[in-house]
Amino acid sequence: MATDIVEIVRNDDRHRYDLTFGGERAGFAQYRLEDGAIVFTHTVVLPEFEGRGLGSKLARTALDDAVARGERIVPECPFIVAYLRRHEEYEASVDWP
Repeated sequence: MATDIVEIVRNDDRHRYDLTFGGERAGFAQYRLEDGAIVFTHTVVLPEFEGRGLGSKLARTALDDAVARGERIVPECPFIVAYLRRHEEYEASVDWP
């Protein structure tokens, strides 16, 4: 169903990954770039979109993109920290603050 389409796009101008669900803005993962590293600072899934696994999809997409780009991951955002603690496959790319 088209209304269930999840789209996640890296928006370098706004320093975030934008999440849409069914064509509606559903959240974002904010970051800043520092010397070959991407520092994740804040993640939001709007309340009306919670409980659908969208935060995990957003985190996975953003982290996979960072790894593919060769960026070191620095998690400051509590949501990204929690996601990384549950998904050890990213450990080789993480610089814990």
